[in-house]
Amino acid sequence: MSFIQLKNVTFSFDKQNVFSQINLEMSQGEFIYLVGQSGSGKTTLLRLLYMDIFPTEGEVLIGGYSSSTIKKKQIPYLRRKIGIIFQDFKLIEDKTVYENIAFVLHVTGWKSKDIQKAVLSVLNDVGLSHKRSNYPHELSGGEQQRVALARAIVNDPFVLLADEPTGNLDPTVGMEILNLLENINKRGTAVIMATHNYGLVKKYPHRIAQLNEGKLFEVQLKKK
Repeated sequence: MSFIQLKNVTFSFDKQNVFSQINLEMSQGEFIYLVGQSGSGKTTLLRLLYMDIFPTEGEVLIGGYSSSTIKKKQIPYLRRKIGIIFQDFKLIEDKTVYENIAFVLHVTGWKSKDIQKAVLSVLNDVGLSHKRSNYPHELSGGEQQRVALARAIVNDPFVLLADEPTGNLDPTVGMEILNLLENINKRGTAVIMATHNYGLVKKYPHRIAQLNEGKLFEVQLKKK
């Protein structure tokens, strides 16, 4: 059963179509790579999924919500079910690693004792328990992305949207982040990862959706 659907979605900006009449279905627990050249609309598509923007035409269905009918006050509740990580981490510089992750739970009304347990657990998952008192500027790029990943999954989302999560990292560290995403997916969290790094895509093959000239196609990796 599809729990994410793009139905004949068109999105225009400044009277120019970013993409036109695209369709996608995703089942619970799947992993999809979203590929395409810079400027092809990968980030725009992810923004449509967490309803930061809305289609010019068509409909986005995700987590029981529709872009056609969702009310503004419902959007924060949808986003609590979605984990999001970005290329540039977006950590709060004056908060420690622990505080960056705990902040997400505080604003959603978790109890303090439950917050501590959840944060320490997710830091252990990403191998950063020993860095919980550090600030972002004291961490390497790979460590900062691990914190961002921990923050994204601490609420146990049904889907993780990863926008070029390895783009600012060297290949070895990028592979470590992909390993973490793979492990998260194996636990049942769906993952949509926007990337232009075909080396990573070949390492862990999954469905590939390619944006090209305003259209979305499913593609297969060529076998040698």
